[in-house]
Amino acid sequence: MNTPHVVVVMGVAGTGKTTIGPLLAARLGVPYAEGDDFHPPANIEKMSAGTPLGDEDRGPWLDAIGDWAQGRAGLGGVVSCSALKRSYRDRLRAAAPGVVFVHLTGDRALIEDRMSHRKGHFMPTALLDSQFATLQPLDADEAGVGVDVAGSPEEITERAVAALDSLPEPIR
Repeated sequence: MNTPHVVVVMGVAGTGKTTIGPLLAARLGVPYAEGDDFHPPANIEKMSAGTPLGDEDRGPWLDAIGDWAQGRAGLGGVVSCSALKRSYRDRLRAAAPGVVFVHLTGDRALIEDRMSHRKGHFMPTALLDSQFATLQPLDADEAGVGVDVAGSPEEITERAVAALDSLPEPIR
Protein backbone atom coordinates (compact mmCIF):
# COMPACT_ATOMS: atom_id res chain seq x y z
CA MET A 1 0.00 0.00 0.00
CA ASN A 2 1.92 3.06 -1.24
CA THR A 3 -0.79 5.71 -1.15
CA PRO A 4 -2.56 5.73 2.22
CA HIS A 5 -6.21 4.77 2.25
CA VAL A 6 -8.90 6.69 4.06
CA VAL A 7 -10.30 3.93 6.25
CA VAL A 8 -13.69 3.82 7.94
CA VAL A 9 -13.65 1.42 10.90
CA MET A 10 -17.25 0.20 11.00
CA GLY A 11 -19.44 -2.20 12.93
CA VAL A 12 -22.12 -2.40 15.58
CA ALA A 13 -21.66 -0.72 18.94
CA GLY A 14 -19.18 -2.52 21.16
CA THR A 15 -16.99 -4.01 18.43
CA GLY A 16 -14.10 -1.72 19.37
CA LYS A 17 -14.17 1.00 16.73
CA THR A 18 -12.91 3.60 19.21
CA THR A 19 -10.16 1.27 20.42
CA ILE A 20 -9.03 -0.17 17.08
CA GLY A 21 -9.36 3.08 15.08
CA PRO A 22 -6.53 4.96 16.84
CA LEU A 23 -4.33 1.84 16.91
CA LEU A 24 -4.87 1.31 13.20
CA ALA A 25 -4.19 4.99 12.45
CA ALA A 26 -0.95 4.82 14.42
CA ARG A 27 0.15 1.70 12.54
CA LEU A 28 -0.64 3.36 9.20
CA GLY A 29 0.94 6.67 10.23
CA VAL A 30 -2.21 8.70 9.54
CA PRO A 31 -4.59 10.82 11.66
CA TYR A 32 -7.58 9.36 13.47
CA ALA A 33 -11.02 10.97 13.85
CA GLU A 34 -13.59 9.70 16.35
CA GLY A 35 -16.89 9.27 14.53
CA ASP A 36 -18.93 9.95 17.66
CA ASP A 37 -17.49 13.49 17.70
CA PHE A 38 -19.33 14.22 14.44
CA HIS A 39 -22.77 13.57 16.01
CA PRO A 40 -24.89 16.62 16.73
CA PRO A 41 -25.95 16.96 20.41
CA ALA A 42 -29.53 15.86 19.60
CA ASN A 43 -28.24 12.48 18.39
CA ILE A 44 -26.20 11.95 21.57
CA GLU A 45 -29.24 12.83 23.70
CA LYS A 46 -31.43 10.42 21.76
CA MET A 47 -29.00 7.50 22.05
CA SER A 48 -28.29 8.25 25.72
CA ALA A 49 -32.04 7.94 26.33
CA GLY A 50 -32.01 4.50 24.67
CA THR A 51 -33.69 5.63 21.44
CA PRO A 52 -32.15 4.33 18.21
CA LEU A 53 -31.30 6.92 15.57
CA GLY A 54 -33.29 7.01 12.36
CA ASP A 55 -31.93 7.65 8.89
CA GLU A 56 -32.93 11.33 9.14
CA ASP A 57 -30.80 11.63 12.31
CA ARG A 58 -27.79 10.02 10.66
CA GLY A 59 -27.73 12.16 7.49
CA PRO A 60 -25.86 15.21 8.85
CA TRP A 61 -23.54 12.94 10.83
CA LEU A 62 -22.63 10.88 7.75
CA ASP A 63 -22.14 14.04 5.70
CA ALA A 64 -19.72 15.45 8.28
CA ILE A 65 -17.72 12.20 8.30
CA GLY A 66 -17.76 12.11 4.49
CA ASP A 67 -16.43 15.68 4.37
CA TRP A 68 -13.60 14.73 6.73
CA ALA A 69 -12.78 11.64 4.65
CA GLN A 70 -12.77 13.66 1.41
CA GLY A 71 -10.38 16.14 3.01
CA ARG A 72 -7.98 13.26 3.73
CA ALA A 73 -8.09 11.80 0.17
CA GLY A 74 -4.56 11.04 -1.01
CA LEU A 75 -3.25 11.70 2.50
CA GLY A 76 -4.85 8.83 4.40
CA GLY A 77 -6.78 8.75 7.62
CA VAL A 78 -8.87 6.55 9.84
CA VAL A 79 -12.33 7.43 11.12
CA SER A 80 -14.76 5.37 13.16
CA CYS A 81 -18.37 5.19 11.98
CA SER A 82 -20.89 2.42 12.51
CA ALA A 83 -21.85 2.57 8.77
CA LEU A 84 -24.36 -0.20 9.41
CA LYS A 85 -26.36 0.14 6.18
CA ARG A 86 -25.20 -0.04 2.60
CA SER A 87 -26.95 3.29 1.97
CA TYR A 88 -24.82 4.91 4.70
CA ARG A 89 -21.64 3.55 3.14
CA ASP A 90 -22.81 4.70 -0.29
CA ARG A 91 -23.30 8.18 1.14
CA LEU A 92 -19.76 8.15 2.55
CA ARG A 93 -18.37 6.91 -0.79
CA ALA A 94 -20.27 9.64 -2.64
CA ALA A 95 -18.38 12.22 -0.57
CA ALA A 96 -15.05 10.34 -0.55
CA PRO A 97 -14.90 7.83 -3.45
CA GLY A 98 -11.65 6.14 -2.37
CA VAL A 99 -12.76 5.30 1.17
CA VAL A 100 -12.38 1.68 2.31
CA PHE A 101 -14.08 -0.06 5.19
CA VAL A 102 -12.73 -2.25 7.97
CA HIS A 103 -15.82 -4.06 9.26
CA LEU A 104 -15.22 -5.22 12.82
CA THR A 105 -17.25 -8.40 13.29
CA GLY A 106 -17.77 -10.77 16.14
CA ASP A 107 -19.96 -12.95 18.26
CA ARG A 108 -22.91 -11.08 19.77
CA ALA A 109 -22.23 -12.41 23.28
CA LEU A 110 -18.61 -11.19 23.16
CA ILE A 111 -19.69 -7.76 21.93
CA GLU A 112 -22.41 -7.44 24.59
CA ASP A 113 -19.91 -8.43 27.28
CA ARG A 114 -17.45 -5.78 26.11
CA MET A 115 -20.22 -3.16 25.97
CA SER A 116 -21.31 -3.94 29.51
CA HIS A 117 -17.79 -3.20 30.79
CA ARG A 118 -17.23 0.17 29.13
CA LYS A 119 -17.48 3.26 31.24
CA GLY A 120 -18.82 6.67 30.26
CA HIS A 121 -20.20 5.77 26.83
CA PHE A 122 -23.62 7.04 25.76
CA MET A 123 -24.66 3.87 23.88
CA PRO A 124 -26.51 1.46 26.22
CA THR A 125 -26.37 -2.31 25.68
CA ALA A 126 -30.16 -2.18 25.21
CA LEU A 127 -29.56 -0.78 21.70
CA LEU A 128 -27.34 -3.68 20.60
CA ASP A 129 -30.27 -5.66 19.20
CA SER A 130 -31.32 -2.70 17.04
CA GLN A 131 -27.72 -2.38 15.83
CA PHE A 132 -27.61 -6.03 14.72
CA ALA A 133 -31.07 -5.73 13.13
CA THR A 134 -29.89 -2.71 11.11
CA LEU A 135 -26.50 -4.16 10.11
CA GLN A 136 -25.99 -4.90 6.42
CA PRO A 137 -22.51 -6.47 6.10
CA LEU A 138 -20.19 -5.34 3.32
CA ASP A 139 -21.21 -6.57 -0.12
CA ALA A 140 -18.65 -8.12 -2.47
CA ASP A 141 -18.59 -4.96 -4.60
CA GLU A 142 -17.67 -2.71 -1.65
CA ALA A 143 -14.03 -1.84 -0.99
CA GLY A 144 -13.33 -3.23 2.42
CA VAL A 145 -12.45 -6.12 4.65
CA GLY A 146 -14.00 -7.95 7.56
CA VAL A 147 -11.93 -8.35 10.71
CA ASP A 148 -12.91 -10.56 13.64
CA VAL A 149 -12.82 -8.81 17.04
CA ALA A 150 -11.78 -11.85 19.07
CA GLY A 151 -8.44 -11.34 20.81
CA SER A 152 -6.52 -8.35 22.05
CA PRO A 153 -6.73 -4.89 20.45
CA GLU A 154 -3.20 -5.39 19.12
CA GLU A 155 -4.13 -8.72 17.48
CA ILE A 156 -7.25 -7.19 15.91
CA THR A 157 -5.19 -4.25 14.63
CA GLU A 158 -2.60 -6.60 13.09
CA ARG A 159 -5.38 -8.52 11.30
CA ALA A 160 -6.78 -5.23 9.99
CA VAL A 161 -3.38 -4.05 8.71
CA ALA A 162 -2.79 -7.38 6.96
CA ALA A 163 -6.25 -7.31 5.39
CA LEU A 164 -5.82 -3.71 4.20
CA ASP A 165 -2.48 -4.61 2.61
CA SER A 166 -4.39 -6.94 0.29
CA LEU A 167 -6.55 -4.11 -1.11
CA PRO A 168 -5.76 -2.26 -4.34
CA GLU A 169 -4.46 1.31 -4.32
CA PRO A 170 -7.12 3.90 -3.40
CA ILE A 171 -9.00 6.00 -5.93
CA ARG A 172 -8.13 9.71 -5.78
